[in-house]
Amino acid sequence: MPEHLAPAPSATPVAPADHAAAAGVALSTRWIQLAIGVVVMISIASPQYVWALFTRPYMAKLDATLAQVQVVFSIVVGLQCGLAPLSGWLVERFGVRRLLTIGAALVGASWIVGAQSASLFALYATYGLFAGLGTGIVYIGVVGLMVKWFPDRRGLAAGIAAAGYGMGASLTTFPIADSLAVHGLETTLVRFGIVFGVVGLIGARLLRTPPVGFTVTLPAGRVLPQTGHDRSPAQVLRSPIFWLMFAMMTLMATSGLMVVSQMGAFAKDFGVADATVWGMAALPLALTLDRMTNGLTRPFFGWVSDRIGRENTMLIAFALEGCAMAVWYLNRADPVAFVLLSGLVFFGWGEIFSLFPSTLTDTFGAKHASTNYGFLYAGAGVGAILGGPLAALLYQSTGTWTTVFGLAIAANFVTATLAIAVLKPMRRRYLERQG
Repeated sequence: MPEHLAPAPSATPVAPADHAAAAGVALSTRWIQLAIGVVVMISIASPQYVWALFTRPYMAKLDATLAQVQVVFSIVVGLQCGLAPLSGWLVERFGVRRLLTIGAALVGASWIVGAQSASLFALYATYGLFAGLGTGIVYIGVVGLMVKWFPDRRGLAAGIAAAGYGMGASLTTFPIADSLAVHGLETTLVRFGIVFGVVGLIGARLLRTPPVGFTVTLPAGRVLPQTGHDRSPAQVLRSPIFWLMFAMMTLMATSGLMVVSQMGAFAKDFGVADATVWGMAALPLALTLDRMTNGLTRPFFGWVSDRIGRENTMLIAFALEGCAMAVWYLNRADPVAFVLLSGLVFFGWGEIFSLFPSTLTDTFGAKHASTNYGFLYAGAGVGAILGGPLAALLYQSTGTWTTVFGLAIAANFVTATLAIAVLKPMRRRYLERQG
């Protein structure tokens, strides 16, 4: 029996089709929890995704160079990903509400206190440190919580939660830009920092873990994806399956960021940076479309994986990105193709944040989902560190974007092959040994 159709031996039992509640909790509660989780994710998205709006104001305020100010972004991403294992452990050790409350408070404080920074070091120690720690705690905590509430729809739930983070900043970008123009840097940071902190704090206090004995209602003919017995982080880190997934996530994160982090540079080289598409500038239009598809792909491919299996979906999604990158590069001088294909590339990339946490939890159980995913999420951090600089170095050494795109495309097809030819049989044998 295929692994995505086999009955689950996990601690989460399956309710009969007419069962309306479990352990005194209405099944609708989990959808409410998911909605709250999305709101909390939206509240932490702006410190990373809207940072570009603050670079020039901070350069003027601190009399600093762009490179010096951009260190803040590296600190935020580095701490978010690099400390993800610790964030996951803290959430499971001290409880979801308590740690997510702290995380949300840190995110809000990063803007409020960062507004008062009078030096680069102060900016690094406030905006960089607080936002990095806070977003890491909240992101890992919310995703880890949702895969516990949705044993039957882990891919979809993880994808919706991740989409809240990936698309959340689109709600605040224009209001923040308008506020900067009217009120200036400090007032904008303080006002929005208070809003993000309050929204995040309220949401965090409303989140909770599923009660013991929680069950799910399934339509006739549907069963849970097979889930392995609960494994501790120490056991997971000794498993070859984990390290294969870590390598795959690192490859996908690196290859995607090699291209998407350099869009402004190669758009200029391709001659489309100043072109217009449908009356709009091609590059900003592409970036707007990319943000949308990067968010939509997470629940979409998560939902697909709940139905056809995780590795089968990885094969489709990763190969899609590889093909889209190839066609994108071949049509690089066409502004319309540049815009549309950039969106398709992002649609084939962002789903790693729904497929990998659901696959990991299917394999090693839900009990330590947050901590285990924290270790795997560090692979995305490696990709964030390597992707942009690697692409820039390759371009500088070869003088062409062909090498950059060629390596990224190859990495996509290699990862797609690993998913179907190596990961799938490894996981099947592992789950069969557990009965």
